[in-house]
Amino acid sequence: MKKLLIILGSLLALVVIGLVVASFFLGSIVTKGVNDFAPGITGTKVTLDSAAISPLSGAGTLKGLFVGNPPGWKSDKAFSFGKVHVSIEPRSLLGDHIIINEVLIEAPEFVYETKVFSSNIKDILNNIEKNLGGGTEKPAGEPTTKEGKPLKFEVKSFRLEKARATLGVGPSAITVPMPPLVLTDLGTKEGGITANQLATKVVANILTNITKAVADSALNIGSASGAAGADAVSGAAKKAGAGLKKIFGGDKDE
Repeated sequence: MKKLLIILGSLLALVVIGLVVASFFLGSIVTKGVNDFAPGITGTKVTLDSAAISPLSGAGTLKGLFVGNPPGWKSDKAFSFGKVHVSIEPRSLLGDHIIINEVLIEAPEFVYETKVFSSNIKDILNNIEKNLGGGTEKPAGEPTTKEGKPLKFEVKSFRLEKARATLGVGPSAITVPMPPLVLTDLGTKEGGITANQLATKVVANILTNITKAVADSALNIGSASGAAGADAVSGAAKKAGAGLKKIFGGDKDE
């Protein structure tokens, strides 16, 4: 009986250690994946500090996601997320079709800069279009299976809440609230999409949401020091929408 208890205790300890190790490596894989392939999509600096995902529940948290500005802009940051909460279908982690039940980004911060005929947001959209809008070269670090095939992803619900966008840089900058963004069933119709396709859809929708919020605010306040006037901002929003059509090959459903 004593030997049996020792054996069971040892097995339990191995299971616990295995789960801890699995959780660590899952987080490391996510962190490495973001840090490796995201810069190839946006054409800017992208870093993720850490990720922790439970292999049992599939719940996890990503911390310290930073997306930099393209060259030529004052701020080094385009946007940052303090925490991103995710819920993944645990069984899907064992296959090549990852099902993400929910992504929740709370209180993210965006910096929106404009010039006469351009903006940092427009530059990022242009980078996305150039890198993924029909190009044949695959960005480095795209997650793949052991056989070398791209991992497919499906996101049931994506929510961005309590977001803020700062218009301009410096003491004259103005911060405006952004409307909530909700996306559902990303990659469902397609039977899963690659990480690059998923990132393109999510980032493009977020950036378009920024331009809309800033355009609405600019129309109300007229103009702001350190940023272009209302007409320029509104034009940026329209151009962002046109950029989306080029990326996805048609109008996007509201």
